[in-house]
Amino acid sequence: MNKKLVAPSLLAADFANLQRDIEMVNNSEADWFHVDVMDGVFVPNISFGMPVIQAIGKHAKKPLDVHLMIVDPDRYIDTFAELGAYNLTVHYEACTHLHRTLQAIRAKGMKAGVALNPHTPVSLLEDVINDIDLVILMSVNPGFGGQKFIDNTYRKISQLKEMIVTHDASTLIEIDGGVNAGNARDLIDAGADVLVAGNFVFSSENQPQTIADLKAVIS
Repeated sequence: MNKKLVAPSLLAADFANLQRDIEMVNNSEADWFHVDVMDGVFVPNISFGMPVIQAIGKHAKKPLDVHLMIVDPDRYIDTFAELGAYNLTVHYEACTHLHRTLQAIRAKGMKAGVALNPHTPVSLLEDVINDIDLVILMSVNPGFGGQKFIDNTYRKISQLKEMIVTHDASTLIEIDGGVNAGNARDLIDAGADVLVAGNFVFSSENQPQTIADLKAVIS
């Protein structure tokens, strides 16, 4: 049975103390850094640009799980490879030629991910599931942190898990949005492998303990 992972989302970190928050994650039981890249076009918000991600990469001692919420992500595949991304996830809704995009990501030595918005059915991934290393199911509408979890996510996890097993794929299922100690175990039981936690971690009084508690709940 594969290990269940926690990826704190730096979108919820204190941007004025980013190095401090990165060191906290380095020294915690977290597995990955989740880095949301937003362009203000695909989603109604703008987040980290390349220089900030380069700075994050300098200090991060754990893999960078980069989630591109941008139009035309193909333009930046080479750049994110150079910046040291471990996973590079693109949105299904932003890719006209998804198979080609996934191949290009893998050719650069990164794990290739696909993210689905809450309204996008998992069945659309059936033809490429064996080319996908991870699927991010958005359990909130993308663009802003701190939103309420969408309950239909559980059904989508089950459907996706069934597809992965049927096709004998090794794809991981990652959940992004509204994750907390109250729903973490249910998400894992439904079939999730990786949980992104933003506000839940960074708004807590004892962040390393919150991460440790989340790991304990899902392991």
